[in-house]
Amino acid sequence: MAEANAYWFVAKTRHGAELGVRNQLSRLGVESFVPTRLRRATRGRGMVEEPLLTSFVFLRACKADALNLVHNYGVKASLVNDCATRQLMFVSDKCMEDFRRVLEASIEEGGLIDKPLAIGEKVRVIQGALKGVEGNVLELQGRIYVVVGLLNCLFARARVPRAWLERV
Repeated sequence: MAEANAYWFVAKTRHGAELGVRNQLSRLGVESFVPTRLRRATRGRGMVEEPLLTSFVFLRACKADALNLVHNYGVKASLVNDCATRQLMFVSDKCMEDFRRVLEASIEEGGLIDKPLAIGEKVRVIQGALKGVEGNVLELQGRIYVVVGLLNCLFARARVPRAWLERV
């Protein structure tokens, strides 16, 4: 990892603080992402934004800036280390873009998958809103999905017609 290049770093927050940390990063001018969904609030108070992944925020910065945010700017999060490499855990721009697009495309029929999947055929979407997204094909109850993973532990899926997929 080059020092000057920006990556998506994984930051851990305390439970329930995800949206606050995202807003704090936004005020500091740092691009961040928290997978969320809208749900109807209790007692008819409208819609509420709810994190799909508790205690985690993704932030895009170079390594020095990411460390500086946590240590000097009071961002209530800690950067996560990869246990295998003992380096800060990060995600490439392409992986994060694919993950976000798939998650936003079909939150009701798709959304986060909480367990790893058997390895399927590697595919690329060639039409529609997800054109260019690369992932694995999955068939559930006769429906075809493209599955995109982050860090081999977070997976998102979106329903895609079989004709829109090509082998990679």
